[in-house]
Amino acid sequence: MPYRCHSTLAEVEEEGFSPAGLRLLTGGRRKFPHRLPYRRSDISTVQLETAERMSISGVQDKISVRLERGALVPVDTAGEYILKPVPSRPLPRFGSDVPANEHVTMQIAAQVFGIPTAANACVYLQDDSMAYVVRRFDRRDGEKVPQEDFCQLSSRSPESHGNEHKYDGTCEEMGRILRAYCTAYVVEVEKLFRLMVFNYVFSNGDAHLKNFSLCESPYGDYVLTPAYDLVCTSMHIPNESRTAMDLFDEFESPFYARNGFYGAEDFLHLANLFDIQPGRAKRILATMPQARDRVTALINRSFMSDDAKADYAARYEDRLRAIRVEA
Repeated sequence: MPYRCHSTLAEVEEEGFSPAGLRLLTGGRRKFPHRLPYRRSDISTVQLETAERMSISGVQDKISVRLERGALVPVDTAGEYILKPVPSRPLPRFGSDVPANEHVTMQIAAQVFGIPTAANACVYLQDDSMAYVVRRFDRRDGEKVPQEDFCQLSSRSPESHGNEHKYDGTCEEMGRILRAYCTAYVVEVEKLFRLMVFNYVFSNGDAHLKNFSLCESPYGDYVLTPAYDLVCTSMHIPNESRTAMDLFDEFESPFYARNGFYGAEDFLHLANLFDIQPGRAKRILATMPQARDRVTALINRSFMSDDAKADYAARYEDRLRAIRVEA
């Protein structure tokens, strides 16, 4: 296979980045490493040393890094990127493919479906394992941008709602939260709906309340942040729930009652609750199978193993059948 850009997956003449990928990842700087002089164990050590000082939440292994003179350097504060190696926690399947999975899922979201995402790439570590690197988007002109996730917006915390608080919500409720905080609700709710459909079709069973956030725009209002933490999780945990949260507070469609999983009927009902025009909602659903060739091309160019690519593609096709959308 020809060399692939470690960010966009476009073909390149030598190992590294395409000009477009480098520009997205660095904002115009000339160098970004595609191989790092760290082993997986080195990152674990750094994570333990900085765990109490970092503001990055979540359980996946990760450290904060800065780009300095073309090298990624671990830092305690003022990090520009988050580096995620292969998880140290054993997973039932394809554990070593987690970084490449997140990378290709983010690229599919951005390139194929026009979902704004945080700039990202896959890089090699010294032990030849892969790591996922994502550019932070919560900084603007050197200042931290006000941002809150949907747990914070709904006043959920471990103290108030228990350890599973980030799963203790519904997609229907997220629409109400968005309506309360977003002046441009009509625009933002369609973005939210598209992302919810994407998460379902690409088997992201960990799309919980903390994985959706609002940030302050340059104009002072609040909008959805770029998407982040997009992963085909069922590839690694086959028996997990199809969704991190229920779509509805109480509603159950005839389709769900018959099949035990959500279909197009359910997403169209959700769109109606969000006040999205039926025609627009149907077009969003229809984009999922219409993009099959482009999705397949990116899967095949990804850094996943061949077995993981086949599994990922099969799950995509299965979810297309689930939402009863045909090309």
